[in-house]
Amino acid sequence: MMERGMVRNRRPWNLLGVATLLVMGLAAGANAEFAGVGDKPVPESGLPAYTPVASLTGNMVVAGSSTMQPLLLQLVTRFRQLYPDAKVAIQAQGTEKGLAQFLSNQAAIRRGDGFYSGQHVSGSVAILASSRPLTADEIKDFQAKNGYEPTEVPIAMGAVAIYVNKDNPIQGLTLEQVDAIFGRDRRRGLDQDISTWGRLGLPEPWAKESIRLYGRDQNSATRTLLKSVALLDGDFKGTVREEPGAASEILSIGRDPLAIGYAGTGFQMSAVRVVPLAEKAGMPYVTPSAETTANGTYPMWRYLYLYVKKDPGTELKPVVLEFLKFINSREGQHVAIKAGVFPLSLTQVVKNLAVLTGSTMATAATAAQGTN
Repeated sequence: MMERGMVRNRRPWNLLGVATLLVMGLAAGANAEFAGVGDKPVPESGLPAYTPVASLTGNMVVAGSSTMQPLLLQLVTRFRQLYPDAKVAIQAQGTEKGLAQFLSNQAAIRRGDGFYSGQHVSGSVAILASSRPLTADEIKDFQAKNGYEPTEVPIAMGAVAIYVNKDNPIQGLTLEQVDAIFGRDRRRGLDQDISTWGRLGLPEPWAKESIRLYGRDQNSATRTLLKSVALLDGDFKGTVREEPGAASEILSIGRDPLAIGYAGTGFQMSAVRVVPLAEKAGMPYVTPSAETTANGTYPMWRYLYLYVKKDPGTELKPVVLEFLKFINSREGQHVAIKAGVFPLSLTQVVKNLAVLTGSTMATAATAAQGTN
């Protein structure tokens, strides 16, 4: 039997500490974020450089996706290096909770939220971070409250990855197998449930060991995507240990040699590794990368979005506008890569800048695009 001592005495994790540990790990491993997740990408040539404004002050709350937390933390860190007087709080409690805060315009502000200590920021939510596009009904709800639709800004590409403990020898999985591992209904048609590692072809001492399932709670858009794509909207097994955040889930997998779970590719730690996926049996296993997410060969890819309240009759708050301009720049996309997600295409950046700033920056980016 396998050694179980390392997973018996599990203690609760403080979520703020979990996030801090992950960010510290990402920052320390700048050249290792993509270990096991394909080659490290580079931003597309021609992306516009960011030109800082003379001075910038203001407060801003970003609420939503915990999957996007490592990305947002690193973006905000770099942004505040440029603008020390700009105060930004990140509340990563999941896309669904963030959406409720965005619609109600109420942030649960506490002293010390964000990167800065001992400050207070406005209780309104300026930006929603969402790891899925808003639905038509959600957009209607926003419009009913505000009189206009939210402005959608894709800021990076990501993927939902299957994670196992670093010591697990599994080489790849099909979506049918993922469905039979996590799903109760097996809508992809596999005739047998998969509950032991031997069902996936692992030899002794793994063969008779039970698979321990980890996942996200119902506030997670990552859970929604896996349920839709891999489980074909079937129900999850009742044995999935649902975590309130991606960070705590990844740490749990890293402590449990029999674990398997799912999260965004932004969470890379030495204690876990990503399992390549195949759309169907007989097809090649594909690792999530900038190329495989862009061309759709990796089966569980997505855009990562920010939504802002941009009334057509007014301009965005300067601190919000500059933050979004920074993200849609060469420097901002370098930060995205460092955070373990994949950069936008120049075409998408041009579209974003046209929405945010009108013709000036978009025209410059388009001119650069034409020279490549």
